[in-house]
Amino acid sequence: MPDAPPAVLRLADLPAPPHSLTTLLARHGLRLEAVAADAAIPGSYWGDEEAGLIGSSVYARPDTPLHSILHEACHAICMGAQRRDALHTDAGGDDAEECAVCYLQILLADALPEMGRARMLADMDAWGYSFRLGSARAWFERDAQDAQEWLERAGLLPAPA
Repeated sequence: MPDAPPAVLRLADLPAPPHSLTTLLARHGLRLEAVAADAAIPGSYWGDEEAGLIGSSVYARPDTPLHSILHEACHAICMGAQRRDALHTDAGGDDAEECAVCYLQILLADALPEMGRARMLADMDAWGYSFRLGSARAWFERDAQDAQEWLERAGLLPAPA
């Protein structure tokens, strides 16, 4: 018997649109594009049920994990308009940007009442994100200063008071 996928929140777990996710994405100039349950996801770098990214659109099926949708959305948020205009499938960027994307997706999870930060951290661990300190929570709380600084320089994180 094949292993069941980890129990993570998926797009189908949200109420019917418009919902908190579409509102959050719109706030950042992004659109959520629904894909039929049996269709390939356009712009998906990893394939299967993973979210896709083309320009300012994030593509997802009902079985797409919310953490994947937010991760791809945060890639688009973290890049400039010119890079976003040419975006198709591979967000590119460097390791520092990838860390900033992960940090931002954790922060933005709080805007989703169905998810929140604690659930995002648990879902990231369940899915297999890897961090130097062994868990998303440990990284976020104790080892993400570089990601915070990246987001601050990009104007995506308020400077500490």
